[in-house]
Amino acid sequence: MKFAPVSVGALAIALASPAMAQEAPQGQATPQAEAQSGNGGIQEIVVTAQKRAENVQDVPIAISAFTAAALQERAVTSVSSLSNIAPNVTLDAGTPFSGSSQVLAAYIRGIGANDFAFNIDPGVGIYLDGVYLARSVGANQDLPDVERVEVLKGPQGTLFGRNTIGGAISIVTHDPGDTFRFVGSAMTGSYSLFSAKGTVDMPLADKLSSSLSFAITKRDGYLHRIPYPGASNYAFDPITSLKAAGYGNQGYGTEGGDNTWNLRGKIRYNGATFRATLTGDYSRTDTSQIANKVITTFPAVFAGTYNCAIAGNPTTTVGGVTGPCDSFIGGPPSAAYLYRRGGLNSILDLPAIYGVNTDNNPDNNRLPYDNRFVTNNIDTSYANGNNFNKLKQGGAALTLDFDLSDTASIKSITAYRELHWVVGMDLDGSPLNFLHTSFSMNQKQFSQELQLTGTAVDKKLKYVLGAYYFTESGDLHDYVTFAEGLLQVDGPNNLSTKNYAFYGQVDYALSDLIAFTVGGRYTHEKKEFEGFQSDANGLNYKLANYFGDPNCASLNPISDACRVDNGFPNAGQPLRYYVAGVQHKTFSNFSPKVGVQLHPTQDIMVYASWSKGYKTGGWTTRLSNPLPYAPGFGPEKAETWEAGIKSELLDRHLQINGAVFLTNYNGIQLNFQQGVSPTIQNAGDARIKGFEVELVAAPARGLTITGSLGYTDAKYTSVDGPAQVAPSALQAGVFAGATLPKTPKWKFNVSPRYQADLGSHGTLVFLGDVTFTSMMKNDTEGTFLLDRQHTTVLNGSVTYRAPGGSWELTAGGTNLTNERYLTTGQAQLAGGQIYGTYSRPAEWYARVGVKF
Repeated sequence: MKFAPVSVGALAIALASPAMAQEAPQGQATPQAEAQSGNGGIQEIVVTAQKRAENVQDVPIAISAFTAAALQERAVTSVSSLSNIAPNVTLDAGTPFSGSSQVLAAYIRGIGANDFAFNIDPGVGIYLDGVYLARSVGANQDLPDVERVEVLKGPQGTLFGRNTIGGAISIVTHDPGDTFRFVGSAMTGSYSLFSAKGTVDMPLADKLSSSLSFAITKRDGYLHRIPYPGASNYAFDPITSLKAAGYGNQGYGTEGGDNTWNLRGKIRYNGATFRATLTGDYSRTDTSQIANKVITTFPAVFAGTYNCAIAGNPTTTVGGVTGPCDSFIGGPPSAAYLYRRGGLNSILDLPAIYGVNTDNNPDNNRLPYDNRFVTNNIDTSYANGNNFNKLKQGGAALTLDFDLSDTASIKSITAYRELHWVVGMDLDGSPLNFLHTSFSMNQKQFSQELQLTGTAVDKKLKYVLGAYYFTESGDLHDYVTFAEGLLQVDGPNNLSTKNYAFYGQVDYALSDLIAFTVGGRYTHEKKEFEGFQSDANGLNYKLANYFGDPNCASLNPISDACRVDNGFPNAGQPLRYYVAGVQHKTFSNFSPKVGVQLHPTQDIMVYASWSKGYKTGGWTTRLSNPLPYAPGFGPEKAETWEAGIKSELLDRHLQINGAVFLTNYNGIQLNFQQGVSPTIQNAGDARIKGFEVELVAAPARGLTITGSLGYTDAKYTSVDGPAQVAPSALQAGVFAGATLPKTPKWKFNVSPRYQADLGSHGTLVFLGDVTFTSMMKNDTEGTFLLDRQHTTVLNGSVTYRAPGGSWELTAGGTNLTNERYLTTGQAQLAGGQIYGTYSRPAEWYARVGVKF
């Protein structure tokens, strides 16, 4: 096939609200299209996917759009919660070893990114009131005062630009009204949940109004840390003896909790020809890491070395191959004893290779690392290390909108944002310091966009012209401890980006039957990067010393000859893996779009389009051995053919929207595990094809049935040289014909909603929501133990609304059948374990809402 699935806003349309017509609040710049024909039919939603307000049914793009009412009824409180209700979309809260549910792993039609590193740009663009959020950290936004969310599928390079190669998610928040209004709610539920949110509109003067929104969420974690039996009989290195981004919440407690508050303020001037909106927002999170479960362990390189050394074994077996202990890094036990006695500690002023045992007898008080730490409950762990996630983010934006005439207007969006993040995570599931990660990130960005929109030729021609400027800078500092300090990654990295673009799109209606679309965007971008990745333990030099390198006979200080022998590239910096100096990359791209629309009747549109998108390249930063050059990777590119239909039938009582698509996806940037290091490569090319069908039916007054079906067939067509991973007993591998990660073949959703009119006693709303998702890979290499098996997730709620709508009470549940599945994870084979995060269990909630 040669076309792409047109995801339909129809799903959202039906869910958006009750069957009764509602009016948009006065003073809103973009009407909340909740107008209805008054006959119990399906409501209309207005979107701005093409930089102008349009009925979603008139937009020739695959869109799923959700209003505030729909999101609240379906218990959607964050971007990742949209995953189950949008076909061919996978949105996960958290990525491997990120430790934070505010990190978003977003995939649309098989394209996305499953990492948070500063050098990796997302493949799905997240926009907050038209402002691009450059990092996946913080992209899993809470939705306390959302007006609507638009999920655009397929490359959106023409109007949205870089890094929207898979699609874009646009979050539109509430604008102040011109009369006083307060809407608020409080909620309780499982795991000591407490949530409160509210929005107040306050008129300030004629045509000048303001709003203030807040949200607070607190919830205990669902994975419990438990003491390892008999742990007091063994000696352990204190976590504070090893470098980290910080230390917090050590010991026992829970993982997977919430503790977040959000604040947003707006001031809006709404004149006849001029409109201005000033927005400020701030959010703060201080909670535990995402839930992490060790699935299995391996006697691999670092684990095997540690275990054979402390046990005094002359041999060890790794991957079915038995060899002497000193063949697996670190030397025989005698070398470990030497290092424990402190000889090299004083030289490098760093922890010894194997830690606390100083009596030359490794058998008396050391624990090996093995499957004894795999508990029989997916919601328990023997971890007792760092367990915190602290994120501060916010920004300000000024939007100016001026009508040049009755047919043209110009808009300016000026925005500045910052985020500051620190996280610490115990991934080994044991009381050992065997795989601990922590990170700190500081980021700031500034953007300026100008848009000229209008119509001409008696409104037959619609146009959008724009210019965009973006700059970003910041740093990410990695700390990773392996095998009680055998390897201690210390990786500060700095990155900055400057980008400018010019774009335009013209839609011309040749007649009432046929219309054409032509557009394109030119982007130019410069990136700078400086990497400082190093090993704080100096393991390479300790090994060289043990194996008799004459240039490394003395390590006090480490001689330049010893540095050269071990391949370290920087004179005077013997522990630094990364080459010195600032690295530079420049990217230029033109992303075109061509489309045609046919309107055989007023209520049916058939369309086809061809478009391109791209995602910029960068550098691999996570090195665990020195390299004489800075390893980089190039851009990704996607070319998509799409055809679809949008229809409203039976006097707006039935919507059937559908699409088919074909995408050629080239230069794919994927994480591959090389030793202990996840490294980025342009892995090869893929072909992605599929379809979507979304249906909304209103067969009777008060009853709405929404359904969607998505199918995606995403496979590699070629895989380049060293990126190729052959199948094994543990992993499906990456090869031509293998499937792409985070991409289920099938997704089906059905959601019936019934609103019962109780007359003067109010109304009752019953909502059910069932989503089936077929099996998918959770990682690039297709690790079998990390596969997300097929799932069927059931949610439901009942809401009572008082007469006049002044208050309401809801009782509901999510994942009612307690379907548990892995949402993310990593096969750290060299480090000795496979670990992952399981989905939240069944949960109940009760909410009371007020409006006046």
